[in-house]
Amino acid sequence: MTGRRPTRSTFLPDISRSARAGVRAVTAMVACASLAAGCGVVPGITGGSGDDTITVMTWAPSDTNATNKPGMPALALAYARHVNAQGGIDGRKLRVLICNDHNDSVDAAKCARRAVKENVVAVVGSYSQHADSFFPVLEGAGIPYIGGYGITSNEFTSPLSYPVNGGQPTLLAGLGRELSAGCGPVTLVRPDTIAGDALPGLIDSGLQAGGHAPATDLRAAEDATEFTAQAEGALRRATSDSSKQGCVVPALGDRTSTFMDSFRRARENHPEVRTGTVLGSVDQTVIDASGGPSGPYEGAYITGWYPVETDERWDEMKRVVREQAFSDTRIDPADAGVQTTWIAYTVFQAVVDGLSGDDEVTSTTVRQALDDGVEVGTGGLTPTLRWRFQDRLASVGLPRLVNTNVTLQVVRDGRLVAARKGFIDVTRTLEGSETG
Repeated sequence: MTGRRPTRSTFLPDISRSARAGVRAVTAMVACASLAAGCGVVPGITGGSGDDTITVMTWAPSDTNATNKPGMPALALAYARHVNAQGGIDGRKLRVLICNDHNDSVDAAKCARRAVKENVVAVVGSYSQHADSFFPVLEGAGIPYIGGYGITSNEFTSPLSYPVNGGQPTLLAGLGRELSAGCGPVTLVRPDTIAGDALPGLIDSGLQAGGHAPATDLRAAEDATEFTAQAEGALRRATSDSSKQGCVVPALGDRTSTFMDSFRRARENHPEVRTGTVLGSVDQTVIDASGGPSGPYEGAYITGWYPVETDERWDEMKRVVREQAFSDTRIDPADAGVQTTWIAYTVFQAVVDGLSGDDEVTSTTVRQALDDGVEVGTGGLTPTLRWRFQDRLASVGLPRLVNTNVTLQVVRDGRLVAARKGFIDVTRTLEGSETG
């Protein structure tokens, strides 16, 4: 393996793993590469077939009427070009296939079947709400799913899932805990979907940990184009106790900004009502478009998985964006999906770099390395990541949730800034949750 390593960048995650023979420990430093523009496939031939090319896949919805994450596959393609320009991963070229699941269960299954047909060694840094469709296919073929967005419960239960963030469970539990101290009645506005059905119990775990009553659950169509009825209903509930400032929490993904347009109009007679939400539903672009300091998000608390986009720990990612993806508007460094894909590929590269030089890179060897206790550092963007099937949160149905840290951010003078230094660990809050 020595002598074939690519040039390292300045961002150096660390990795250690126990050898499967049980006697050798490996520590390797790996570069976090990345992000350029593009579409299609990075040239190469299928990995895992004895050649020097590694094939992976990234999928996400694009051009739909609901949530879209085009920046995630765009980043994945750019990552491969950047790494390949440096000689590949441990001397092997990286080939990235992309797939659009169109927010559709049938298409999600098609993406997974294509991954099997193409003999990919992992699905990396992806987003899909249809885990019931794609996980059985991946599990049947033994293909690991590294760094999903955390939008479904299956991502925290499947033995082939290796999440890098805490998904919706940590964001909502952390937000509920924060709002419990300063809010009167809390109303959650969320999509009327299977994934959305898990959200009330999660925010309630945080609220109840702070001695607060559960939130009112208000559902909305995932692809709605206006939310007047939900906005008015949320305000009625938030103002039901005149002695306390009520709070409204929209968790509608890409439709959150549409909800806030309706909410702004309905809120004119209730300026005292606060808002709170989660990263992925709101970012700096959304805040700017909604009026900045005069908009409805001013003063809102927002929980995220990672440090704010202005944190220096993102400098390497942003440098690569400037150099290789300057004109690609799909890639927004502040987007939680883009950030998740960056970290997921960091993990994947670390795992491959830590394999023995004699090991063929296949879905089996990648999965075995992950299951053997690989530890991956991400330069402080997350805690050191390590996956064990029966982890601390197995008792509440989340055995694969290994990153329970969230950050607390606030919109101040129209800018999304850190409300508190460092991470907040919500493990104990989640231990009291009902995740469905």
